[in-house]
Amino acid sequence: MSNQNLWAPWRISYIKGLDDNDREQPHDSKASSHLQSGCFLCDAASHELTDQQRLDQLVILRGKDCVLMMNRYPYTNGHMMIAPHNHVPDTCDMTIEQRAEMMEMTNLAGQAVKLAMNAQGVNIGMNIGRCAGAGVPGHAHMHIVPRWHGDANFMQIVGQIRVIPQALDDSYKLLCDAVQKLLGEDRS
Repeated sequence: MSNQNLWAPWRISYIKGLDDNDREQPHDSKASSHLQSGCFLCDAASHELTDQQRLDQLVILRGKDCVLMMNRYPYTNGHMMIAPHNHVPDTCDMTIEQRAEMMEMTNLAGQAVKLAMNAQGVNIGMNIGRCAGAGVPGHAHMHIVPRWHGDANFMQIVGQIRVIPQALDDSYKLLCDAVQKLLGEDRS
């Protein structure tokens, strides 16, 4: 198969319209510690969440420095995200402890989707900055997307539609149970 270019000259107006400073500056984590901060990742990381709010926010696990939660608009069933508690735009703005916990939670999330959903693979990644595709360019976060052999089907390819075969509430329960089971085991 030869490399072919897809020319999209109309995209240049979008690219030129991006701010030169695409990085949203970190904001005071104390100001974002309450609900409705304007950032759903900050809201999910809140200390004061009730059980119902945890469910509403799809929070699976709140660690010392990061939060593990489900993506409300998943790429596929079981899509999770991990974000630091404070509103920082890039991994270089995170502490060493935050980066370490993010990687440990990434490992845990990968194990959880394999246990709970029989995932045969996992995509892991971050989009840093709006031009890189970040939906929340001011709050860095890791995506964990479970994959199965043959999961790219005709609906997505031809119809540009994603089929999510399980309700978010059902996926949430399965993943919470899997994470709790994994945390109860000696993972060293």
